[in-house]
Parts: sequence; C-alpha cells; structure tokens
Amino acid sequence: MKKIFSFALVAAIVAACSSEPHYVINGKIEGADSVMFLLQKREAGVMVDLDSAMAYKGSFKMKGGSVIYPEMVLLSVRDSRMRTQFFLENAEITITGKLDSLYGAVISGSKTHDEYSGFVKTIDDLSEQYTEVYNQYQIAAQEGDTAKAAQLEKQIEAAQQEMMQMQKDFVRNNPASFAAPQILAGLTYDLEGSEIESLINAMDTAVANTVLAKNLKERALKMKAVEVGQKAPDFSLNDPDGNPVSLYSKVGTKLLLLDFWAAWCGPCRQENPNVVKVYKEFNKKGFDVFGVSLDRTKEDWLKAIADDNLTWTHVSDLQYWNNAAARQYAVSAIPANFLLDENGIILGRNLRDKALYNKVKELLGN
Repeated sequence: MKKIFSFALVAAIVAACSSEPHYVINGKIEGADSVMFLLQKREAGVMVDLDSAMAYKGSFKMKGGSVIYPEMVLLSVRDSRMRTQFFLENAEITITGKLDSLYGAVISGSKTHDEYSGFVKTIDDLSEQYTEVYNQYQIAAQEGDTAKAAQLEKQIEAAQQEMMQMQKDFVRNNPASFAAPQILAGLTYDLEGSEIESLINAMDTAVANTVLAKNLKERALKMKAVEVGQKAPDFSLNDPDGNPVSLYSKVGTKLLLLDFWAAWCGPCRQENPNVVKVYKEFNKKGFDVFGVSLDRTKEDWLKAIADDNLTWTHVSDLQYWNNAAARQYAVSAIPANFLLDENGIILGRNLRDKALYNKVKELLGN
C-alpha cells in the first residue's frame, strides 16, 4: 500500500513539473536543412545564447524552461547574419518563414508579440508616407526648389510628430503590455527624461520591473540632469595633443554646441556639413562648438576632423560607447548635441540640420 502511494506521489510530482509554465518554439523555416538555430538575447551589450536547435527539412523545436516575463529575443542562424526578433513568453510559439528572408518570418502564439506587431502595423502606413515625402524633399533640395522643399519639410516634421505621438499613446494606453518598454525605448532620443520617467511610472508594476524598463528609468534620471533648462555638468577629456580640456573652459561664449559624434557614425558625418555651415556663419557673433568623439582610434578621429573641416575644439577618451562624457550626458545614440548659453544653461537638445540653424539664428539674430 505504501509503494502504491509513493508511485502515485512521484506521478503527481512529475505531472506538476510538466505543467509548469514554459516556452515551446516550433520552427517552420523553408530552406533550412541541417541548419543550427540559436535563441539569443542581448544583456549589457553582449549577446547571450538561451537555447539552440538543429533544423531538418525546415523544422526544429525548442522547449525551454519558464521565463519570468515576456521579452524581446532573437532567433539567429549560427555563423550568419540571418535573424528575426520576437517576444518570448511562456507559450507555444510558431515561427514560419524562409531562410533567405528570416527577418520577415511570421510569429504566432505570443500575446505580447501580437500587441507589438499590431502597433508596428498601424505605424507602417505612416512610415511609408514619411519615406515617400522625404524622398520628394531630397529631390526638391537637389533641384534647388526651395519653396517645394520648405513645404515638404513641414510635412516631414508633422509625420515625425504624429509617429512619436502614436508611440507615446501606445505606452500610455497599454500600461500592462510588456511591449510598452520596447516601444518607449525608441523614443528616448526625442523625449526629455522627466517625460520618460512619467511614462514608466504609469506602467503596471510587473512591466515597470522588467530589466528594460528599469534601464530606461535609470537613463531617464540621468537625462533629467541634462534636459533643457538645467545647468550642463562639467567634464574634462583630452584633446588630440593629450591635453585635458574642460567643458567650462569653453562655456562663456554666447552659444556653445556640445556635439557628440564619431568618425564611424554615418549620420554624424552627414550632419557635420550643417554644423560647419552654422559655425562659419555665426562664429564671429558668439557661436562655438565643443566636439566629443566616441571613436576608438586616434587615427580615425583625426582623419575625420580634417576630412570634414571641423575647425573647433575636439576631445575624446577613445572609449567608444564607454566615453565618460557620453555616459554622463545619457547619450545612447549619435549624433547628439546640447546647446548651451554663456552660463552653461541647456537651451536645446539634439538640434539637427535646419533646426540647429534656426535656433542659433533666433538667439543670435541676423
């Protein structure tokens, strides 16, 4: 009788263990035969392997343990750049697609991914309109049609504002969605720290306690110290000759642009001519630039300074994204800049192209 009881107890324990929440991933990838797939996520800037499975005749299966909460992961092909991203959660998830276009795979079974992809779909139409108008703007600018370019520029700005508002609305209206922090992460370049903090504080506790939400809140706290209206914190880095130069050794001119950039950054190099234009036109009226490079090698840094004709003061610690000043100023994307007045008060942030020109012109006059 005791043996029967013990067997029943073991069976109950096994049944209980097998019924614990866990994830199952069914892969149906056309063209994948004897292909190793990896389930990965990024932690502290490093890609970590969570699971793996070999696909035969297009099929594979991963069956893992329980995940604490839904989070964005990558399904990658080993030793390849082929990948797709989706939200992993405790559910049976099916990934259907083709090996040569894995990025376009269809994901089903994840409630959080459905929420995220539903939002992306609503914004896709607006993104397509934005791209079409931007291409027209580029043509008009190249042809010298300033009137048409100005009209199209207003449409571009309106589309950007609408997309940003849609992102904020999703985060605000879906406080229990684990997709909300992911969508908010795409807004941190444009929003002030206080608004990011407010959006996170409105999330449900479980969502606000995810790693991504906590990281965003930590960054928001740093951003609050360098948002418009705050006094810019001082720092010191070496110039190309190895001499330490502090930010406040340059503060005192009417306007100082603290400019974060790098030789390897394409958008930065595209923006440099605009900064040069503003510098040349307004330098004698009190405008100066203090460049902080996120480069890794001195050679690349100095070559870009010479090639782009950047004739103002430059500093760097050649630490890439670990640049001390970039971390202090919560810079997570470049180009990034802060416009300071003669007292070091921040008047503007991330002013690019005509926005920079117009702001400087407004403050310094014709």
